[in-house]
Amino acid sequence: MVSGRDPTDEQGEEDRDRLWLERARTLAHRGWGQVHPNPMVGCVLVHDGEIVGEGYHEAFGGPHAEIVALERALGRAEGATAYVSLEPCNHEGKTPPCARALVEAGVARVVFGAADPGRESRGGAETLRAAGVRVDGPLWSDAEARAENPDFFHRARHGTPFVALKLAMTLDARIAAEPGARTRVTGPEAEREVHRLRSGCDAVMVGAGTVAADDPRLTVRLAPPGREPTRRIVLLPDASLEPDAALFEDVPEWPLHVFCREDARESAMERLEGAGAHVHPVPGSGEALELDVVLHTCGELGIRSILCEGGARLADRLLRERRVHRFYLLVAARTFGARGVPAFADDADALDWAGFVPAGSPRLLGGDVLLAYDRGED
Repeated sequence: MVSGRDPTDEQGEEDRDRLWLERARTLAHRGWGQVHPNPMVGCVLVHDGEIVGEGYHEAFGGPHAEIVALERALGRAEGATAYVSLEPCNHEGKTPPCARALVEAGVARVVFGAADPGRESRGGAETLRAAGVRVDGPLWSDAEARAENPDFFHRARHGTPFVALKLAMTLDARIAAEPGARTRVTGPEAEREVHRLRSGCDAVMVGAGTVAADDPRLTVRLAPPGREPTRRIVLLPDASLEPDAALFEDVPEWPLHVFCREDARESAMERLEGAGAHVHPVPGSGEALELDVVLHTCGELGIRSILCEGGARLADRLLRERRVHRFYLLVAARTFGARGVPAFADDADALDWAGFVPAGSPRLLGGDVLLAYDRGED
């Protein structure tokens, strides 16, 4: 007789593990916008098939998900299995190491979805195993792991600002009814989601065309704001912006950064600074600024994640230059026809779409659909 586990039992255990990890993933998402630049993490403590404690990382500098779950377990964590969306941390930062806390609580097993990519924080699995705790993980693929905390994984591996691109378009791939026209493409549910996305990024960025056509404010008004004000980035090659532009209404609360060409008129830059904007002259030619320098400057300003909301020319450049790490595509069930502004250039088939993979399932937002894609690691 061959000893060992029944393969069907192992398969059943993995299925159960993934179900509990899905619960941890759902909890983790409640920390959106509040824990940045930390990752979103959820933890579920299960004993004999019942949840004895659960929690998520609620605020930057506050207790991690494992600590919250242990506190809510009220001493019932001994012998339990901890399901954590991210490998328990192994370093002393603003909070003690979670791996050590799980050992001290008497947890018998830890199952985690994604391995921690941090140079200082990783290693929790080894610490747990060395203490006699059974550890299983990572259970998620690299793509699944990145999809949960894409900016965190990007910064850990590259150290450069994470760039997400959002486009809202019709079924015939149009982003406006006609050139220069301010057009609402999607409905109120999608608009609230865009504001939620803004709250979880350090900055939101648009090009000159979007400013001229939409006169946007680019603030977070339809969702709970993030733990820090989202900065606004505008690319204005000639530094020309009307003094009554909506962007100036919120400068005291929502910092405004304007990037322009180095040869832009000094008087135009002075007007922007006088209105409260931070002006950054960078190399450029005509209507195009050197995005390398723009993003490098953003990094120096402490901007770690950027949500670009267009327009079409800026989006096209970001895609062609492989600077987009996540792509949010909102699709509305309507058409604008031949007069509409195309979302993509005529030769969009030349873009490297093969590098993008779905980041989760499509979401229905009222009558619109949100699709999210992550670009694979270079």
